[in-house]
Amino acid sequence: MFVTGGICCAQSCSTEAKVITSKADLLLSIKNDPAKKFVELTKLMPNLKIEIPYATPKNFTKSTLYYHPVVCMRVLPAHALQQVQAELHKQGLALKIWDAFRPFSVTCRMWTLVRDKRYLANPRQGSYHNRGLAVDLTIIDLKTGKELDMGTGYDNFTDTAHQSFMQLPEQVLANRKLLRDMMHTHGFRIFPTEWWHYHWRNDDDRYEVIDLGFEDIMAAF
Repeated sequence: MFVTGGICCAQSCSTEAKVITSKADLLLSIKNDPAKKFVELTKLMPNLKIEIPYATPKNFTKSTLYYHPVVCMRVLPAHALQQVQAELHKQGLALKIWDAFRPFSVTCRMWTLVRDKRYLANPRQGSYHNRGLAVDLTIIDLKTGKELDMGTGYDNFTDTAHQSFMQLPEQVLANRKLLRDMMHTHGFRIFPTEWWHYHWRNDDDRYEVIDLGFEDIMAAF
C-alpha cells in the first residue's frame, strides 16, 4: 500500500470501489483499455504553472501528504485540459494546477480530518482524483503570473467558495464564469462547493480507484 508520510494507509479505509494497489495491475488495466493511460501534464503543456500545497505542510491538514509528486491525469481529460490551456493563451491567460491525480490513501487521510462530503470525497466511493479524472486549478495572467481573483484561496471550506455563491464583486464572478465555461466546453463538470475543482465526464465507473505512489504511476505514462 502507498503510505503518505507514514501517517495513513488505505487499509484504514473501506471502499465499495475497485482499488488498484500494484503497478502490474495498473499496467494490465491500461493494456485492456488504453484510455486509462496516464499523462504527465507538464510534459503535455510545458509552460503549465504548478503549485502543490499537499507536497508541503501548508495545506488544511498541516502535514505533508505528497512526496515527489507528479501532476498527471488520464489521457482523455489531460488532452482536454490542453485544449483549455490553448484557449486561455489566446486571451493572455493560462492555467495553474494545485492537484490532479491523488492516491487513495491521501483521500483516506483527508477524510479522517474533515468528514464533510461537501468538500471531501467519502473513501467508500473513492474520488475523481483517485481515478485520475479530477483537477484543482485556477487561471493566471501570462504576463504577471498572478492568479485571477476568484474570491477565495484554494481549499476554502466556506460557502464563499461555492459555485452558486453570488455575493462577490462582478470581476470575481466573471473570473469564475470564465473558468467554468472553459472547463465545461472541453468536457469537464463542476463540483458545486469548490470553484477550483473540475472532473471529467461522469463515466467514473470505467476507471478504477488507484492507491499507488507517484513513482509507480509514472510507469503508466
